[in-house]
Amino acid sequence: MNDVAHAATRVGADGERLAAIRTALGAVIQGKPDAIELLLVGVLAGGHVLVEDVPGVGKTTLAKTLARVFAMSYSRVQFTPDLLPADIIGAQVLDPRAGSFSFHKGPVFTNVLLADEINRASPRTQSALLEAMSEAQVTVDGVTYELPRPFFVLATQNPNEYAGTYPLPEAQLDRFLVRMGIGYPSAEAELAMLYARQRVDPLDAVKPIATGEELAQMQAAVRDVEVKPPVGRYLLSIVAATRQQKDLALGVSPRGAIALFRAAQARAYVAGRPWVSPDDVQALAGPVLGHRVALTPEARYSGRDAELVIRDVVSGVRVPL
Repeated sequence: MNDVAHAATRVGADGERLAAIRTALGAVIQGKPDAIELLLVGVLAGGHVLVEDVPGVGKTTLAKTLARVFAMSYSRVQFTPDLLPADIIGAQVLDPRAGSFSFHKGPVFTNVLLADEINRASPRTQSALLEAMSEAQVTVDGVTYELPRPFFVLATQNPNEYAGTYPLPEAQLDRFLVRMGIGYPSAEAELAMLYARQRVDPLDAVKPIATGEELAQMQAAVRDVEVKPPVGRYLLSIVAATRQQKDLALGVSPRGAIALFRAAQARAYVAGRPWVSPDDVQALAGPVLGHRVALTPEARYSGRDAELVIRDVVSGVRVPL
C-alpha cells in the first residue's frame, strides 16, 4: 500500500475517533470550534501551541482536557520571575547515604506540559524549554535524557499585561507551531457554560478516547497526507512573498515553511481528507506564520499587526487551479 492509500485508510479509520475528541473538547470549551481545531492541528502535526489570550477563557482547562482525552500524563508549571531552569527540567541531587548525585526529573518529563504565563519567567528560564521543544530531550551536566513520547507544550501568555513580563524572543516563538487565541464565548455559549457548571465540572466527565500510542500513530499518518506539487509551490510562494513584503523586516524562514506544510497536512487529516487543499494553507497562514515574522517600525506605528500583514500576503498570491 502506498503512502497516499495508507493515509486515506487512516483518515477513514480515525474519523470517528477525532469526532469524539472534538465533542469531548467542545463540551468543556463551549462555542470555540475554531480554537479546538487549531489545537488538534498542533497536536497531530507533532508541534507545540502558544495560546495568547486574557485570563479566564479556558486556556488551562483546554490543556487538562487534551491530556485526559488522550490518556496522557500532564504537568503544569506556573512561570514566575524567580523560576529557575532546574525547576522545569530537573537537577542533580545529592544522596547523603550513597555519597553520590542522582538526577531528579522535573515537570518537563510528561506528555502534556502547560507552561502557564510563560512570558513571566526570565529569558534564561524560558530557554530551558528550547531543547525539550525541538528535540524532545533535555541535557543536564552533559547527560541527555529522553522525554516521554508524545511530548507537547501548551504555553499561555496574556497579551495585555506587560508589567513584570519578558517577551518571548524570536528563537523561542519559532518553536511553537501555532499561536492562537480562544476569545470570549458568544452569549449563548456562555449561558450554556453557566448551567453546565451549576453542579458539576464538565472536566470531571471527560473520559479517555485514545491513548498516547494511538496519538503517535495518528501523527505518523498525518505525514502521509498528500500535498500535490501545485499546492506545495503555492505554499512556498506565500513564504517567499513574506520576504518581499514592505511591512515586514523579517520574513518566514525555511523552518516556518516546514511548519506550515506539516500543519496543512494535519488540518486536512482533521477534516477527514487524505490530501491538502489551498484552503488548508490559507486558513493556517496566520496562526502558523504570524509569530515568525517581524514588522517594520513603520508598520507597527501605523497599527498593523503580523496576522493582518500575512492575510494581505496570502490575498496577493495566486491560488492554483
